[in-house]
Amino acid sequence: MIVFLDFEASGLGKRGFPIEVGWVREDGAAEEHLIRPAPDWHEWDPEAERVHGIPLERLEREGEPHDAVARRMVEALAGHDLYASAPSWDGQWLSRLLRAAGLPRHALRLRDTEEAREAAALAALAEAGGDPARRGEVLRAVLDEVAEEARKAAPAHRALADARREMALLRGIDARVRRALDGAR
Repeated sequence: MIVFLDFEASGLGKRGFPIEVGWVREDGAAEEHLIRPAPDWHEWDPEAERVHGIPLERLEREGEPHDAVARRMVEALAGHDLYASAPSWDGQWLSRLLRAAGLPRHALRLRDTEEAREAAALAALAEAGGDPARRGEVLRAVLDEVAEEARKAAPAHRALADARREMALLRGIDARVRRALDGAR
């Protein structure tokens, strides 16, 4: 099953750490977790806090233990197709969380959201039929349109909201393919 996930972090520096994770599955099931910092996680960037709006004090008060969040992620997400819009950053936060919990850093693997978009567009094209010679053109047009919409929509900088935005974009691909094919006929 396709799952989009997103992290928010204490900062983008080398010692930044994950503070929130959210995911949404293809079937609509979703979770989000504030992450209480591990004992050796100290880097805090006030600019990052201004972006995501989550103060360190809130994490210390309301956050779940980092190891409990990591175990929950492995339990809920292992075996699913995991996608992130910024897999290099989100992969870094995922790896840091898993390692801090004593779990293998590759227990979960992230792929780029663009891979899910392309697979969805190809599946919609195959189902819709149409002129095979135009499929490449329609595929490029649809993927460019989705990428442009993703760029224009400012992220919420809250993990679950951003994951849901990615899922909504994916779900809209089928209709975009049909419109593109109808316009080409």
